[in-house]
Parts: sequence; structure tokens; C-alpha cells
Amino acid sequence: MAKYPALALLALACTAFAPAKEEPPFAPVLEEDFADPFVMLHDGTFYAYATNPPGNVANVQMATSTNLADWSLVKSGGKIHDAMPTLPGWAREGFTWAPEVLRVPNGFVIYITAREKESGLQCVGAAFASDPRGPFVSTETEPMVCQRDLGGTIDAAPFRDSDGKLYLYYKNDGNNPKFGKPTDIYAQRMSADGLKLEGEAVALLRNDKPWEAHVIEAPTMVKTPTGYAMFYSSNHYGWEDHQRLSPYAMGWAKCDGPMGPCTDSPKNPILYSYNNREAGCLSGPGHQSIVTVGPRQFVTFHAWAATPGCRKLDNKRYLYVAPLLWKDGEPAVGVSIRPTGKK
Repeated sequence: MAKYPALALLALACTAFAPAKEEPPFAPVLEEDFADPFVMLHDGTFYAYATNPPGNVANVQMATSTNLADWSLVKSGGKIHDAMPTLPGWAREGFTWAPEVLRVPNGFVIYITAREKESGLQCVGAAFASDPRGPFVSTETEPMVCQRDLGGTIDAAPFRDSDGKLYLYYKNDGNNPKFGKPTDIYAQRMSADGLKLEGEAVALLRNDKPWEAHVIEAPTMVKTPTGYAMFYSSNHYGWEDHQRLSPYAMGWAKCDGPMGPCTDSPKNPILYSYNNREAGCLSGPGHQSIVTVGPRQFVTFHAWAATPGCRKLDNKRYLYVAPLLWKDGEPAVGVSIRPTGKK
């Protein structure tokens, strides 16, 4: 950490970014449409990747920061930078969702969800780049995984355990209206280069709790002070006109290991929508990722843009960053980081 003094300060004293007591506990750090965010730290820079923006101006959009508080979209020639300008041959443009990136010895692997041309389903693919900004390239003619009989596959999330072994987590797209099946989160071993799946997939969690409704998705496996935990999001992601708030929320499960078994926390959800005079407004928080900075962990997530009266502002989901705290083996989301100009 001594190499990056600003990051050391952030890791050891994140309270420097905390708002005054009278301010709401959550505020966005990037007010752009940046859905399904994933954040990675590499060589002193935080790289964020997100679902393709409206207008399909990029398959994979990016933002960067040096302190987790101040973010800007990556631009190329005045336009939104595309980390993956060319999709693999099996994929159709316009439906590139929830990218996540893994550092490997000779570069970086990105995992994307994209629309398979042949089946019309969302499937998961992987691509390689030597730089975190891309371009990520894949010559594969088939998806890495696509559970076609279960509605397709989305939300791939890699995890490297302390022994170096790699795992991929993903969700069958059973809530696709054409299928109407339960949704499960799966774990599967990966090859050392992160480009191939190995062994059999194991189902870890299912949408079997009332608050989860028809879907469980966005898996994130992390090493905790006492073992392993799987974070995930559930319920309808949107904020419809007839809804006072979005029902989307975040939960977690304790796991015995990277391949499970996992047990839902009875206290779920741990992050959810609210409208409160003192606490302010948060609608549809979810699709989290966890980034580690020295001894600290931070959770990143999106939530819907809202008016001061807690109504939907427009069709955008903003980026949030907050400390992830642990006590007696259970997580809690701390007061979110603010841009330094808005403290």
C-alpha cells in the first residue's frame, strides 16, 4: 500500500469521505447511466465496467477513479470508450450486460452477457486483453456457458481463492418470460487462464424466499474474515410507473467454501429501497461488486436516479460506493463515499 499513499489513506480512513450527519447515508459517485457496475483496482487506478449504455454507443462502457470518490467516464475521441468494440461471432450487439474483469498473469479476462444470435437467449462469453481498457477480443464461435433449456445464462462473476484456484458464478435466466422457471446461482471451476470452465456446475442458491420474488441474480463470492460469503440481488430490477419504489434489493449467504454449500442469511435483504425524511431516498440498489483496498472492502452497486421527492428522475442507474463492514461474521453496508466536491 505504501506505493499508493492516496489509496492507503482511503483504506485506513474512509470516514474522510463520510457526509455530515444531517445528510442521507447514500449518494452516487457517478451520475451517469452506469448499470450493473463492476469495479477493479489495478496499479493505483480503479476501473469500473458497466452494461452497454442507451443507443448502443459502446458494448462495454468504462469509468475510472484514483480514490473511489471521484469518477469520470472513459472517452476516446470525445465518445464513450468501448472496452470491447467487437463482440464474438456468436453474439448480437445491443444486449451486452454486466461485464466483470479478472486479472490473469499475462493480462485481463472479461466476462460478458450477450444475446446469442442463434437462440435469441442471453449467454455468457469471455474475452482477453493485455490492458484493462481493452480492447477485449474473443474468437470463440460459441458462448462459454449458455443454459438454453433453463432460459439462458447471465451475470458471470469470477473469483480467485487464496490458493489461486479460479471459479465462475452465474445465474440461469429462468425468469425469462418465455420460460418461467426458477432461477439458481451456479458455481463452476475455471482453467488457470480464466477462459475455460472445468468440471460440473453446482447450484448454490435459488429464489425461494418471499423478498426474492421471481429472480435471484448478480452473484459475488468474497473471502470474509471468517470464511466465504455470496452476495446477490433479487426481485424486479426496474422502477415502474405504478411502483412507489423499486423492489430490487441485495442479500447475502454464508458459504462453506467457493463451491458451497451456501445458506441464506435470515436477516436479508441487507440493502433495499427506502424513502425517509431523515435518511433520504434510495430506489433499486443492487447488482453489487466487492473491491478490496488493503485491509478494507468496499461494495459498489447501482440505484435509480430519483427526484428530491423520491420519484423516478429518468431511466438511469447511478454508481454508488460504500464501505463493506463485518461484525461477528455478518456484513453491513456503511455510509457511502461522496465525490470530494460534494462532502
